Amino acid sequence: MKLLLLTNEYPPYIYGGAGVHVANLSRELAKLCQVEVRCFGDQDNRQANLKVTGYQNSTEHYSIPDGHNRVFDALQRCLHFNTDKVDADIIHVHTWYTHWGGILAKLNYAIPLVVTVHSLEPLRPWKREQLGGGYDFTSWLEKTTLEMADAIIAVSEDTKKDILRFSRVPESKIHVIPNGINPQIYKPVQAPSTLTRFGINPAQPFVLFVGRITRQKGILHLVNAIPFMKKNFQIVLCAGSPDTPDISREMVALVKQAQALHPGVIWIKDMISEEEKVALYSHAAVFCCPSVYEPFGIINLEAMACATPVVASAVGGIKEVVEDKKTGLLVPVRLRKNSHLEPTNPKEFSRHLAVNINQLMDNDTLRSRYGKAGRQRVLQYFTWEKVARKTLALYKKL
Repeated sequence: MKLLLLTNEYPPYIYGGAGVHVANLSRELAKLCQVEVRCFGDQDNRQANLKVTGYQNSTEHYSIPDGHNRVFDALQRCLHFNTDKVDADIIHVHTWYTHWGGILAKLNYAIPLVVTVHSLEPLRPWKREQLGGGYDFTSWLEKTTLEMADAIIAVSEDTKKDILRFSRVPESKIHVIPNGINPQIYKPVQAPSTLTRFGINPAQPFVLFVGRITRQKGILHLVNAIPFMKKNFQIVLCAGSPDTPDISREMVALVKQAQALHPGVIWIKDMISEEEKVALYSHAAVFCCPSVYEPFGIINLEAMACATPVVASAVGGIKEVVEDKKTGLLVPVRLRKNSHLEPTNPKEFSRHLAVNINQLMDNDTLRSRYGKAGRQRVLQYFTWEKVARKTLALYKKL
């Protein structure tokens, strides 16, 4: 069997969970079958069973709004994906950026189409801030692709429910296969020098956030929680790649206010390496995931694999990853209907985040127990080897 994976993100250009997913899944699948990856970028890698090719496109001649640039750039690369010889048995696409490529391959080359849903456009209305009217197109494209697909992979049961809610697809077409983790990479390490390099005091405990500056990740709610946190620990915000200039300015202003109130707020704005990320997870006393929308949340797996307890919002697939009062604490959040998935009471949500963080930071024994249980849960249920074998079994059925 030969598989063709289409993706926007692929190493070394990864900024989100979908990129992490495809990078690891492709490597594991390559141990089981032939895999070709076509992605956005300049990659050109050849290994025994894995071929990776990046596709570039110039938008300099475009005379359209910036948001539309992104949309038409993606469509153009999807054309490039299909005008190189396609000889795969299965085509598997990830995120709306590559859905057009999947449709073209299915119809032109008569190849079964598999779509993994990492998130759904109707549940990310803030994307209009980036794409303008292009958001209407990406929402249509996603829905059309799901309804044309031969099989859909949902990363959680919660995501499966959302697919059924927003698309006209039979339930039998949807298969739940969670994300995974490489426990040989994500494991507890001792690297205090990494902390000092980022200005973190290794002798003082800290709570950690890792993620993009986007409405979805709830980073602003966490920053607003800082005034309610105790002053005897540090808060490390490893947050970059803001979605828009507006949210960037908002983040800057809120962090400045928080730093004036709390002496231990450290903001790491640059992209960090995987090795550095593992070091931060391992040394953190608590990891916080305040997302308001999270179909799965690989970052929670990363923290748990490093034996770090988690405080996370009880939304989406997070509820299937973090076991409340076993591997961490889940914070209930009521979201407004027909809105940008904002909490009905943002201040209350921020306060509850702080209360749960304070509770764990005050209890060494509880943190140790949750951390060990989290690592064990990852090893039992969430390795990329298990994910790859389930995915290959689905391909074989098609």
